[in-house]
Amino acid sequence: MSPDVPRILFADQLGPHFVEDQRVIIPEVLGPFRRRRYHRQKAHLILSALRHRAAEMGSTAELRRGETYHEVLSGVDASIVNPTSWGLRALVQDLEAGAAVEVLPSRGFVASEEEFGKWAGTQSTRLLMENFYRHQRRETGILMAPGMNGEPEPEGGRFNFDHDNREAPPKGQETLGVAAPWYPTEDEIDQEVREYLDALEDSGDVSFLGADGPRLFPATRAEALDALEHFVTTRLATFGPHEDAAMQGDWAMSHSLLSPALNLGLLDPREVLERVEASYHQGAVDLASAEGFIRQVMGWRDWVWHLYWHLGADFVDSNYLGHREELPTWWSELDSTDIRSRCVGHVLDEVRTRGWTHHINRLMVLGSFALQRGFNPRALNDWFVDAFVDGTPWVMPANVIGMSQYADGGVVATKPYTSGGAYLNTMTNYCGSCAFKPTVRVGEKACPMSAGYWNFLHTQADALRGNHRMSKPLGGLTRLSDLEHVLEQESSRSEY
Repeated sequence: MSPDVPRILFADQLGPHFVEDQRVIIPEVLGPFRRRRYHRQKAHLILSALRHRAAEMGSTAELRRGETYHEVLSGVDASIVNPTSWGLRALVQDLEAGAAVEVLPSRGFVASEEEFGKWAGTQSTRLLMENFYRHQRRETGILMAPGMNGEPEPEGGRFNFDHDNREAPPKGQETLGVAAPWYPTEDEIDQEVREYLDALEDSGDVSFLGADGPRLFPATRAEALDALEHFVTTRLATFGPHEDAAMQGDWAMSHSLLSPALNLGLLDPREVLERVEASYHQGAVDLASAEGFIRQVMGWRDWVWHLYWHLGADFVDSNYLGHREELPTWWSELDSTDIRSRCVGHVLDEVRTRGWTHHINRLMVLGSFALQRGFNPRALNDWFVDAFVDGTPWVMPANVIGMSQYADGGVVATKPYTSGGAYLNTMTNYCGSCAFKPTVRVGEKACPMSAGYWNFLHTQADALRGNHRMSKPLGGLTRLSDLEHVLEQESSRSEY
């Protein structure tokens, strides 16, 4: 297609690797804000990023505003990098029917869809993330070293150092004591976006979740590069050991906070991986921290993207356990006012305040609680998409439907990821200030997570019995002397 034909850039295609030397059209549409209830800070970040990109490109960019994508893009001859959702790919097909549209292969991930398909075709049994991750390491050469027989081998002799990255929070500390995260400085575009969103809310036309607040994540390429460099030079070294821990007084800990920038397309994952690998080779960080972060980006992030397409559009409606409970209003509204459970209340407060909380809080607090209470997995998935600044349609199905809620019956995860209060008491510092006690299952001090865990196992015993990884937990039910009281209590529990 002629270089004079513009490139359409969606909101997750805002980095330089999505466009060649050509004009661009950037659609900014209101419809998604009407159809979905986004977190206020998610809406702000998206609009700020779109408008900053248009401003940076000047006369070569046209920011088209309207109600729908069809309204602003129909009849436009253009090239498009294949977008990241089933909905937008259907839109592209509609656009092709009325204009000359060149659809380019997707970008923004380490492996292409074609490469993943070839790998998946070589797997004789189930697709395992660890196998895919090791394949990615071999294909890219990242964290690989020359071996004795001439074949590349993983640095340190192992592909996975997860066992070294499971330390509990340091005792006697309110925070990890690491360098503060990188923060952006808002500008006139942010002020313009804030006034626009205020007007939408004041009109009653659109309603947002959560609280407004200063923008915390990059909205430009330059900001994203600054955030990456700050993380690598000041926080990566302490990332690994406590990546599976959580602390009340430290919302960011040593996490990179780069997922929003990656999901907006402001960073390419390969440049992130190469920068982290370089830091390891320079001796600035140890192998466990470097490998743990690289596994998150090149392993898990790529994995959930490819599973989104591999498992199909209907995967998000999977409901193996038959969970139907509606999300409670206090949950969906991020209102922890009456929540006495410290872990749940605190994490909901983090989401309300920032539109973000790290992966342990998502999986082992919010996800575990939702699984134990039988929340409808599709509704929970949609809530995660809307409530998190880095929530996208492709990110959440494998994370929520699969990993968190086991609603796929074990396609993504080998077991349900839920636990009693003992795990949280070990890996977080939430329990010490909680009204409930992690060791108590029945009565006024009964921990909702501990009692909820055993109630879940009993309720879903038949569905889980064929999973060999669940044989020991299910066996524990027979040794629980107060099981009958736990079940009776949890059947009518309304206080958390």
